[in-house]
Amino acid sequence: MSEPPLRLDRIGQIRINVHDIARAVAFYRDVLGMTLLFEVPEQGLAFFDCGGVRLYLGGGESTDGTSTAAIYYSVDGLDDAYRRLVERGVEFQFAPTTVYRLEQVEGRMAFFTDSEGNTLGLM
Repeated sequence: MSEPPLRLDRIGQIRINVHDIARAVAFYRDVLGMTLLFEVPEQGLAFFDCGGVRLYLGGGESTDGTSTAAIYYSVDGLDDAYRRLVERGVEFQFAPTTVYRLEQVEGRMAFFTDSEGNTLGLM
């Protein structure tokens, strides 16, 4: 029995790097009127609902200053999607792992870059 095709066509989250998380939360919540889903204050993270796509605000991760955003694709079966992309030659920064955990929310992800150096994630 063959596997169904793997297609990354469902954006689950978009990350925007911010310098001041409190200021950014106030802007997106109070000025733009977006719904704040939850924050992870000890890590400087905030998550908003943007029409069913999660908007993630966090401190910069890029060491060269060129990366300002990342796209996270929602997949059914993170481990399976990871395995299949590795088989296609994708080099991941790390295997699927839990990157944050709150009472009701767990963020399990794996990251790689596209052919142009842009950060992409599976969630």
